[in-house]
Amino acid sequence: MQLELKNLTKRYGELTALGDFTITFTPGIYGILGANGAGKSTLLSLITDNVKRDGGSILFDGTDILKLGDEFRAILGYMPQQQGIYEQMTAEGFVTYMARLKRLKGKELRAQVDEVLSLANLDDVRHKKVGSFSGGMKQRVLLAQALLGDPSVLLLDEPTAGLDPKERVRIRGFIKELAKDRIVLLATHIVTDIETIADQVLLMKDGRLVREDTPQALIAAVPEDWEPVTGRMSLEDVYLYFLGE
Repeated sequence: MQLELKNLTKRYGELTALGDFTITFTPGIYGILGANGAGKSTLLSLITDNVKRDGGSILFDGTDILKLGDEFRAILGYMPQQQGIYEQMTAEGFVTYMARLKRLKGKELRAQVDEVLSLANLDDVRHKKVGSFSGGMKQRVLLAQALLGDPSVLLLDEPTAGLDPKERVRIRGFIKELAKDRIVLLATHIVTDIETIADQVLLMKDGRLVREDTPQALIAAVPEDWEPVTGRMSLEDVYLYFLGE
């Protein structure tokens, strides 16, 4: 299984939000790291086809996703950056609503809703209104709906934004458990979100891929005369050295 991006380009007027972006993803966790405006969300929006590309191609197992259509969307899970949840709904009600939008029906719908609520550790609050949830619990609801259909490709846009450190650790652990046999793209500007769980890290700036490698290889690529910001060489140093942020 592979997701291949070839010379992917998106422009908004004179602004190039993504330029000639080329990479191939196979199962594992890919941390997409960059400042706000680096092109991370645009990249995910192009893969979901919520935004039309201006150039290049997106291939899943060799076939363009535009040709695959619903077949590709059926194996795609997406957690957006904004917490777009109907807060008067219960957790179960919201996930059921999203399941219907994904055209699940009958026994399959019920089984899927039960499964993803369990995976997200939401069984004990499934009948409570989402508006009463903490930020971390709302993020878990969004993760639950993204898992409907057992997607092969999982896109997570700033999944820990606005959470306290304890909740961020919980969400990171949850994502790591989900990653088996999936392509997981995790876009973030929070370095610690990916340092311990990403198999590969993509560094983005101004809509372009600056560098891509394992966390360990990127850390090793920082010159020895660079003074670590935390007393030890880490992805934060990688971020500062290669992105200048």
